[in-house]
Amino acid sequence: MSTFVLVHGAWHGSWCWKRVRHALQKMGHEVFTPTLTGVGERSHLLSREVNLETHIHDVLNLLKWEDLNGVILCGHSYGGAVISGVADRVPERVSALIYLDAFVLENGQSLHSVLPAEQRVMQLDGVEKFGDGWKVPPIPAEVFHVNNADAAWVNQQCTMQPLATFQQLLSLTGKIDQVKNVTFIQAAGFGGGPFAPFYEKATARGWKTHRVDCGHDVMLDLPEELTALLLAAAR
Repeated sequence: MSTFVLVHGAWHGSWCWKRVRHALQKMGHEVFTPTLTGVGERSHLLSREVNLETHIHDVLNLLKWEDLNGVILCGHSYGGAVISGVADRVPERVSALIYLDAFVLENGQSLHSVLPAEQRVMQLDGVEKFGDGWKVPPIPAEVFHVNNADAAWVNQQCTMQPLATFQQLLSLTGKIDQVKNVTFIQAAGFGGGPFAPFYEKATARGWKTHRVDCGHDVMLDLPEELTALLLAAAR
């Protein structure tokens, strides 16, 4: 049996992984779905000091205190930046990396370094109008092409995201390259969004790649198919 650590994207929380988590657990796998500081059920910890490094340490501390090794580490969307930081710090604990329609940053990049200019401007406008100058309002589920049955629920569940998580530069030493089993899964139904370049990067690097025909929140739109892809990527 395998150990999965599934890291959610911006504005989300552990709640978005419920279907996939239950499916993997029923098969006997060990599954952790940490909620990052300041969002979801940990939104009471939201502050302007919470940044990408905070979220990297959320996952690093989970691995340390649960004494996890041989982990299949999956990051969705913004969570791609988080798992890159984690794998670079403790590659010896990670057996596979899975980027789920996610950002794949290089050393010295932030999400705002790679986000299309118009999307970055929209976020900053939202911060000034609705986020007190440091909180990024959630993007509506409809924009992410979340299925109709879940869209209203997702909008209800999503919470503000600290701007610093998008603007802090990721620091990588190169140790992440010790993890050889890497997969990129693209949500083709989202029309590529800002993630198409990372699918192309994954292909060029010789990573395992898959496309799924659904919106950005793959774990909600196609939980059974995603479960199968996670199991395949672990091999």
